[in-house]
Amino acid sequence: MGNIKGIIFDYGGTIDSRGTHWSEILWDGYRHAGLDSKINKEQFRDTYVYAERYLATNLVILPEDNFHTLLLKKVEIEMRPLVSEGLISEAVAAEKAPVVADYCYGQARRCTAEAAEVLETLSRKYPMVLVSNFYGNIEAVLSDFGLKKYFPTIIESAVVGVRKPDPAIFQLGVDALGLKPEEVLVVGDSYKKDILPALSLGCEVAWLKGKGWTADEDAVVHPSIISSLKELPLLK
Repeated sequence: MGNIKGIIFDYGGTIDSRGTHWSEILWDGYRHAGLDSKINKEQFRDTYVYAERYLATNLVILPEDNFHTLLLKKVEIEMRPLVSEGLISEAVAAEKAPVVADYCYGQARRCTAEAAEVLETLSRKYPMVLVSNFYGNIEAVLSDFGLKKYFPTIIESAVVGVRKPDPAIFQLGVDALGLKPEEVLVVGDSYKKDILPALSLGCEVAWLKGKGWTADEDAVVHPSIISSLKELPLLK
């Protein structure tokens, strides 16, 4: 790591959930709201995928939406199939969606506050770029959590038209830093979307590994694994 001159950070799952896939955070929110008495985790996962696909093809999230607004919109969309399938009523969905959103927002605020300590330390020594698959409102989210000051350059999939795992989005980050790939550390939570594409460019990597989406990814091991951002090699 002695050759590192700049850092690329992923956002979702890396900075805002300690490496845990956001489906797990949302499922905890559903349980917090008592919805696990009405649906099981597999039913939740199906509706999570439904909402992700819907958000990818419909302009729902606006550039000015902070993360709480995003979460509420997302949960309301997730609950549509649950209502249509008769698993919950419209009244329950209207009552519980804000409860789930509030819980998950609180979790994200705690995680980003922890991450800010690391970002503050690293930003004193290294230029940093954010590279994220997001909905077009990442700047509003970062501003709400007080993190925008750490990332003068933000490369967001909805803006640049390239999505992970395409290595091209990381190449944009490398280019923005004005460095060689081998001089850049990429920090992310997804082996397939962050670590593999970054390695394909020749970047160094740090994999913040928490509970993932699939058992296959959970089973993967790699020498770059860390369990906390505070374990980043550049902090040592």
